[in-house]
Amino acid sequence: MNPDLDLALERVIRAPRATVWAAWTDPAALARWWVPAPARCRVDRLDLRPGGGFVTRLSDDGGAFVPHMDACFLAVDDLERIAFTNAIDSDWRPAAPDPIAMTATITFGEHPQGTDYRVLVRHGDPQARELHAKIGFADGWGSVTGQLAAFCERPAS
Repeated sequence: MNPDLDLALERVIRAPRATVWAAWTDPAALARWWVPAPARCRVDRLDLRPGGGFVTRLSDDGGAFVPHMDACFLAVDDLERIAFTNAIDSDWRPAAPDPIAMTATITFGEHPQGTDYRVLVRHGDPQARELHAKIGFADGWGSVTGQLAAFCERPAS
């Protein structure tokens, strides 16, 4: 990690790694936790392979869904790592996403209490990193990581 360019968080999720992985790789599950509540998410595309598209929409007010993420997967290593960037859209076109371009790497490791879940978000320059921190990286990614944990740790029905 480069502290001038990157932001990170980690959390132990008290659920098996396969459960956390499934929450990322099943579109219906991803839609339940991917955007901070009370917003709602719709997954339009989740093509989990290098070069595959990652497209989501969100609704802040229960009304129309608007674009949220149009990204491209860079790496997908079963049960271990997912990496994507919004600097290239789902059609492999260069993008200028608002508010910042980033590359995110999510890793899933074994932990005695469940899953060692780590997020590393890389930025192209210190100004982009600072902007992402200022507009709420910790709150946004922290919130959805908490929602992911709650989704995965819930008792089986």
